[in-house]
Amino acid sequence: MSVLDREILALVRRVSEEAILPLYRALDDGQIVAKAPGDVVTAADHAAEAMLTEALAAFEPTLPVVGEEAAHADAGVLDALAGDCWIVDPLDGTRNFARGEAPFGILVARAEGGVARSGWIYDCLSGRFCAAHEGRGAFVDGERIAARGTGESTLVAAISLLFMDEGRREAVKRQVAPHYRLTDIPFCAAEQYPRLALGRNDVSIFERTLAWDHGAGALWLNEAGGKAARPDGSAYRVDEWDRPGLLAAASPALWDDLAARMAGL
Repeated sequence: MSVLDREILALVRRVSEEAILPLYRALDDGQIVAKAPGDVVTAADHAAEAMLTEALAAFEPTLPVVGEEAAHADAGVLDALAGDCWIVDPLDGTRNFARGEAPFGILVARAEGGVARSGWIYDCLSGRFCAAHEGRGAFVDGERIAARGTGESTLVAAISLLFMDEGRREAVKRQVAPHYRLTDIPFCAAEQYPRLALGRNDVSIFERTLAWDHGAGALWLNEAGGKAARPDGSAYRVDEWDRPGLLAAASPALWDDLAARMAGL
């Protein structure tokens, strides 16, 4: 691991141990608040983001930190995504966490000019630590990895329909889904991206593409030799967070197959 990787690992491990895990399956009703229909935030999210923001600001004082909860409170925070910044999802998988279920994790990315250049994914329960830097490969717990598919005769797909409009949702169900064996979506990008590189899923479809959900994961999957890109093949950018649609796959060939099916919608 690089020096920065070790520093980030120490940070996310500390945040997990001090701000997140003590509240796992121990939240009071007042510590879970609805942000939007089907979307909640917990006391752990806020505590974790505060710790991450303080520490990352100390790493590089000139870089703003774009945190999920800060952006929810003030949309102006998102303006920093066009420049150089840190991007933080302090508790990815809050829906699961609030229910006392796995998976959930921490996502951190460092972006320059609207593009994620480094990314880290931490699983709070297992301690799995994924890291990637542009042009330098992808790593799990310090070991370089190469993305692999499931090897199953019927490809395995995790398709998130949550944020699609009704017409697109029905089209995906009718024209795309039948070509795959559908599996569960983990409601957690910190889990979904590793599944695509580590032989559990072959392809995945995302509709909502928020920077804190996808900045680190898309970079990590691409560096592993898989592919995450917009349906038209263009690269994912963190400053286009409000643009819908992102396809991810364990290999470029699998991505091409999925993109061809999606193009017919």
